[in-house]
Amino acid sequence: MGLFAFWVVLPLARRSADDLAGLMVLSAQTWAELPPATRPAFEVELLKSHALVLRADPPGVARDEWHPPYFYLLEDALARRTGHAQHLVREELDTGTWYWASVPAGSGQLSVGLSASRIDSQPVTAFFVAIFVGFAGAVGISIWLARRLTQPLAQLEAASALIGQGGMPVLLPETGPLEMVRLSRRFNAMAQQVRDLLSTRTTLLAGVSHDLRTPLARMRLALEMLRDKPDPGLIDRMDRDIEQMNQLIGQVLDLARGLAHEASVPTDVAALLQQLADEHASTDTPILVNCPTVQLAVAPAALRRALGNLLQNALRYAPGQPVELVGDVSRTRVRLGVLDRGPGIAPEHLDAVFEPFHRLETSRSRATGGAGLGLAIVRELARVHGWQVQLQARPGGGLQAWITIEAPPQAARV
Repeated sequence: MGLFAFWVVLPLARRSADDLAGLMVLSAQTWAELPPATRPAFEVELLKSHALVLRADPPGVARDEWHPPYFYLLEDALARRTGHAQHLVREELDTGTWYWASVPAGSGQLSVGLSASRIDSQPVTAFFVAIFVGFAGAVGISIWLARRLTQPLAQLEAASALIGQGGMPVLLPETGPLEMVRLSRRFNAMAQQVRDLLSTRTTLLAGVSHDLRTPLARMRLALEMLRDKPDPGLIDRMDRDIEQMNQLIGQVLDLARGLAHEASVPTDVAALLQQLADEHASTDTPILVNCPTVQLAVAPAALRRALGNLLQNALRYAPGQPVELVGDVSRTRVRLGVLDRGPGIAPEHLDAVFEPFHRLETSRSRATGGAGLGLAIVRELARVHGWQVQLQARPGGGLQAWITIEAPPQAARV
């Protein structure tokens, strides 16, 4: 409040007092320059329009009495304009209270009277009114800002509660203050991840229930046949079905609980590719390795599993054709590729094949198409370890699968 009075009310009062002092001095000088016959009309107009009175008598003896604050400002303004300090003389007349000042007029002095009713302002009242208006404005702005901040928070709370109940919330608008925009963006990313997880869970449950029915049906049939006549071949087939179900459930559990992050250690990438080639190569399908010797800080077991899944897909869909394991090393990254000469994948399916249980081969046979989880596991391993996995059509026919790893600064050729 003190700052408001000092920076707003006081400058306005000083400006008004200076204007009034100038009017008083100008009125006295104008009166002195007018012909005597026109002075009475001027005095009437001055009283009517400005509540000022001129008279030749001196204002009287000034007494050190209290004036309203505005009149002290007027005394200072008159002192600056007339060149001498004076104290306004207060006089009670029939027409009310008047304040008189002596003002130079021509070669003499004139008394200029100012009616107290002319200064009808109430600074204290105006001050408190201004304070009240400012306070009301501050409260209104505060309420508006509070609603602007709390409304996104209320939307966030409702969306969070909906997620907690298993629902699918609508994405929050990314507007408002910078902090709320960041919070909404993070929440939307989390909500999208929840959607993806729920969708993946549904897909996993549906896929498992579907893929377990076939071996279960074969096992039931084998059990019925074993009632009549024991057959080692049926027992072996049941054992294979059990192993198949065990592998399927293990893969599903890996995806359901997320693949654990493995610590990075210096790894000879060329040696890792050569080990994979030696393990999977056969006389019918040779595996060629083309990778420079390089040490790379990477999770070896995760990389081995991801490349192994890609290699198994290449061997399954390109039997009898050579498969290449390629390493492309640069200063900023290492790209490891599995290249085959199989039938390839149509461009519109290159992203869809990473979804769990998505199979291009519709027979559901394990011999020709697998369970449809190999590429999903590769994508999950890449996500956990910060890699990028991509499928591309290979020039000349076939498919090339690439895993891109951003090489840390310590990665160097040896």
